[in-house]
Amino acid sequence: MSHDDSVLLHTEGRVRHLTLNRPRALNALNHAMVRQMAEALDAAEQDPSVVAVVLTGAGERGLCAGGDIRSIHDDALAGGRASLDFWRDEYRLNARIARFPKPYVAVMDGIVMGGGVGVSAHGSLRIVTERSRIAMPETGIGFVPDVGGTRLLGAAPGELGMHLALTGDAVGAADALLCGLADHFVPSTDLPALLAALDTCTTPEAVVATAERYAGTAPAGELAGHRDWIDACYAADTVEEIVERLDRNGAPAAKQAATTILAKSPTALKVTLAALRRARRAESLEAALDQEYRVSSAAFTRPDLVEGVRAQIIDKDRSPRWRPAELAEVTDEEVARHFAPLGDGELGLAAGAAGTA
Repeated sequence: MSHDDSVLLHTEGRVRHLTLNRPRALNALNHAMVRQMAEALDAAEQDPSVVAVVLTGAGERGLCAGGDIRSIHDDALAGGRASLDFWRDEYRLNARIARFPKPYVAVMDGIVMGGGVGVSAHGSLRIVTERSRIAMPETGIGFVPDVGGTRLLGAAPGELGMHLALTGDAVGAADALLCGLADHFVPSTDLPALLAALDTCTTPEAVVATAERYAGTAPAGELAGHRDWIDACYAADTVEEIVERLDRNGAPAAKQAATTILAKSPTALKVTLAALRRARRAESLEAALDQEYRVSSAAFTRPDLVEGVRAQIIDKDRSPRWRPAELAEVTDEEVARHFAPLGDGELGLAAGAAGTA
């Protein structure tokens, strides 16, 4: 494999390590990194001496802050198609990770957002620490949870996933475990010892047992105590009614959630509500990823994505001018357009998975 060093590969014992290596960009994913990861997984699967893959992020701040949204912004402004090609390969990688036949250990230390969730939370052994901050913050940039996020959040208990999808709120270790986004809590100070112990493993079973041996109890989270109002409010049929219920609820955190949601893209909110509910009914992760590709392709052509990225990371004024600006102005027809079939442009993962099942 000939490529740059944005993904570092090395083998210790019988464990193949992948390290996302753009620490100055908080290891944000670009197309080259997605391709390198896919190649590395192919090689690791075919190599009988490799019993597991371990994913980590370089630097001190986190595993991965998501996709390179500045390049997506520039591509959309220029009327390009590079982002669609990136998502096509990224979503294929997400499915690949979920179906990887050997233990795939994702160390979700620090910030893990958007595309970072896609390369970690589909793994078979997902480790969080007291520093973990995990989020799908897409509605804040006029986009919709992707990378299998609609499937992951849709599978969370009750309406917890809908709360996280609409608000974009980040959660810590305990709440990630509660929502099914992680498997084990390991204190960050124990990570070097865990990784060293994994490197001595010679069987998949030993890898699993080692991860369990280092697992401890996460510091208390917040969501378990909010289940009553979250489940009641987010069960509403529309985003408008969800916000109304949150606003009327006596809990300060519920009112804060309403305020948070109303700052997001109205179009992205309505599409996200529909996407999560559809993903819950999808037959497989692949089917959910196919749907996400349709939604992402549509969102790419809408004004809110460019505007959201501008407001968040380019001008950093945090004052996006959404179009339309109000929830009531987003029609059912506009929401439905995000789910329209793409014809020859479909991702087609579900059909491929059915063919190999």
